[in-house]
Amino acid sequence: MFRPLSVYIGMRYTRAKRRSHFISFISLTSMLGLSLGVMVMILVLSVMNGFDRELRTRILGMVPQVAVQSFKPIRDWRSLADQLGKHAHVQAVAPFVQSQGMLSHADQLLPVLINGIDPAEESKVSVIANYFREGSLQSLKPGEFGMLIGTLAAERLGVKVGDKVTFIAPDVVVTPAGLFPRMKRFTVVGLFKVGAGELDAGLALVNISDAARLQRMQPTDAQGVRLKLDDLFQAPRVAWELSRELQDEDYFTRDWTRSHGNLYRAIGMQKAMIGLLLLLIVAVAAFNIISTLVMVVNDKRADIAILRTLGMTPRQVMATFMVQGTIIGVVGTLVGALLGILAALNVSAAVNWLEGLLGTRFLNEDVYFISYLPSQLLPADLIMVCSAALLLSFLATLYPAWRAARTQPAEALRYE
Repeated sequence: MFRPLSVYIGMRYTRAKRRSHFISFISLTSMLGLSLGVMVMILVLSVMNGFDRELRTRILGMVPQVAVQSFKPIRDWRSLADQLGKHAHVQAVAPFVQSQGMLSHADQLLPVLINGIDPAEESKVSVIANYFREGSLQSLKPGEFGMLIGTLAAERLGVKVGDKVTFIAPDVVVTPAGLFPRMKRFTVVGLFKVGAGELDAGLALVNISDAARLQRMQPTDAQGVRLKLDDLFQAPRVAWELSRELQDEDYFTRDWTRSHGNLYRAIGMQKAMIGLLLLLIVAVAAFNIISTLVMVVNDKRADIAILRTLGMTPRQVMATFMVQGTIIGVVGTLVGALLGILAALNVSAAVNWLEGLLGTRFLNEDVYFISYLPSQLLPADLIMVCSAALLLSFLATLYPAWRAARTQPAEALRYE
């Protein structure tokens, strides 16, 4: 016979037929509930990890991690870049000139942030070069007033590559006929799609010399420089250290936590809260094992009494039912983990297929910062979820097993 005896009997009880089919049904329901809870928890945590990854790689890869700006035009930005590049966390530096205003085409208007960039330097600090549908950074020639816009902006304005758009600046020109807004015509030379509505609809790129002329600066001037760090979470500390180094000069610093920090913290808080709620669901499913084992104990009272009369100790009886409950927890957790892994790896494709089938979008660019459902399965989350489910399942076996150990043989066999 298989040893130890408690494990052998517990495994036999797990697969044995019950006197009551209802008990078998409850056992199966407990296992399925635990599997479903584990699967959903793995899936949801993977989706939240996907949002976190997309925020870091796409949006935070586009916006300045740290920016050093001046209240007056920077005449020699390369010397400033050499000075900032000496910091241990700074990997690359690129200049920029920013303007805000409206883009106009036909009867359509769109608010936009124009970034004047150096095409040769921008790819060192931004991931924009990876997301072009048409054109490239090299399409921005100085003096030609070309513009790169997002596909969402192009769709809303009704333009394509080669079309003209008008930039309306938020200041005026005084003429004998009165005050008129200052405007400049640009040619669309390329389209990009990052997958974030905020960027695809509200960001435009032009050559830095053209942006400088738009701001009435010299073509070689810069408004500031943006930095790429080896660790973007060090941005607040790096910005503070650089501001101390440059405190005697006319510079100020800002970092991504001021513009997108609330979004990142919101995702982290949502992941924590959703994880806690789903853990409670797993706990409810795990503690269904209590009711299952209590019914099994009542069903097997005669068997327990016979085993006790044959010499089995209360500790062995308790171990028998702990083994049975643990097997239910292990099987439920493993099935849930397998289904959760499959769901996490295929949820993006499944949602895209469902959107195509229904002809709708679940994540609208106007509401969410990305327009698709990302997923990233992390081994740490998988281990955490499975460990929590197994621990709760084990704890749920203690009370029924203790009740089984207290069964008195004479009382149990009185009416048998």
